[in-house]
Amino acid sequence: MRTLLLSCVLVLLASSWLAAETTRPNILILIGDDIDRDSLGPWGGQAHTPNLDQLAKDGMRLDGVYANVAMCAPFRQELYSGRTAWRTRAMPNHSKSVEGTKSLPHYLQPLGYRVGLLGKTHIGPRDAYPFDYLGDVSKQKDGNPELVRRATAYIQEAKAAGEPFCLVVASHDGHGPYTTGDPSKYDQETFELEADKIDTPAYRSELQLHLAEVTNLDKLLGELRGVLADEKLADKTLVLFCSEQGNAFPFAKWTCFNDGLASGMVVALPGKIPAGKSNAQLTWIADVTPTLLEAVGGKGTADDFDGKSQWRNWTGGNEQVHKYAYGAFTNCNIIDNRERVYPIRSIRDDRFTLIWSPQHDEEITSNTTLTEALAWLESEPQDGKASPAATWVRKAKRTKTEKDDQLVHRLHHRPEWALYDRTADPEELTNLIDDSKYAKDAERLKQELKTWLTRWDDTDPVVTERGFVKRSKAQPH
Repeated sequence: MRTLLLSCVLVLLASSWLAAETTRPNILILIGDDIDRDSLGPWGGQAHTPNLDQLAKDGMRLDGVYANVAMCAPFRQELYSGRTAWRTRAMPNHSKSVEGTKSLPHYLQPLGYRVGLLGKTHIGPRDAYPFDYLGDVSKQKDGNPELVRRATAYIQEAKAAGEPFCLVVASHDGHGPYTTGDPSKYDQETFELEADKIDTPAYRSELQLHLAEVTNLDKLLGELRGVLADEKLADKTLVLFCSEQGNAFPFAKWTCFNDGLASGMVVALPGKIPAGKSNAQLTWIADVTPTLLEAVGGKGTADDFDGKSQWRNWTGGNEQVHKYAYGAFTNCNIIDNRERVYPIRSIRDDRFTLIWSPQHDEEITSNTTLTEALAWLESEPQDGKASPAATWVRKAKRTKTEKDDQLVHRLHHRPEWALYDRTADPEELTNLIDDSKYAKDAERLKQELKTWLTRWDDTDPVVTERGFVKRSKAQPH
């Protein structure tokens, strides 16, 4: 009798374990490339994104998501590892994480997951990011058909094996040069331009091409969700869309402005994530991996992550997980500006942004999209085709309006300290640092930023950045 009872107990435990395993949700992550959050449909943007709009209706729009660094490699390594760029040391673009970094595969594979990465990588080393690498696609043509084909095969293989999957599909859509999508779906003459932009034909033309790629990415989202539906996995799969950091136009990517560090994110899982809701709590990109781990019933140790799980907020809660979000820009190692040292650090709460540029009076900030503009500041602009930023310089020099002059100056020059009230000034144009009304807020944010940088031995960002330059010389990427 005792043997029979023990056998029954073991059967029940095994059945319970199998039930838990079969109820673990699959995960499908779609990442864009250099796409401004506020250009997307769920945030009232001008991009045509019907599939993303539908995902937001089916799930939750996250309005307070911020990256540490508005560049591709640092962003993705923060996303997959759940660790900040200060910890992975993947702060410059094209950099790799330090030895011992762990990421999504390390946490999900022991739970029985297949963890695949399809498309753009921009991460390393491999032992820190041990995905099933499913290959990249060409940027010279529309990669959607090949991405869908490979994603379908991976999903079907996991389904046939009875294994849950976590599949990251990393598109190139949104990143220049703009080669995909149908620009004719947009009339560039009707674009409403933000207050921190100068209106030139070159800018409108490039924006048209960029938004065409955003719509092409949206089409991919619809096709991937179609695969889930065809495989009868739609109700069993957590879908996460992420825009990556801001676009490559001025005052977005390569900066610590809101348009650079803010990320557009929508999550959906039937029966778990409430439909048609939004959440504005501050969220770090480093929160995504610990949140996904909790979503599938896993647990990390206290040392695993810098980010924290937001699962309660994703499932309908409204709890403050972070009071502040931190940002960094490291100018070195970027094409044709590899040894210019111009670090920037930032901190945000739910209202204010504080940005610190310690090299404000010794160097200029720049990146590959601003090189031509910088040259034209020092010489006579040429007629003909030019980059959007360069055409801003040309227009400003010829029209001589105060607004245009201020924006052109801002391309390369930043004050030591800048305080912005995003509720009244979403484009972060009015510096309140010398306004006595905001002195307490400025001092509070300065002290919190100092505490954060002290924790990571980054109180002198110039020294930090020079260290990256030296490392780059020894180990070029």
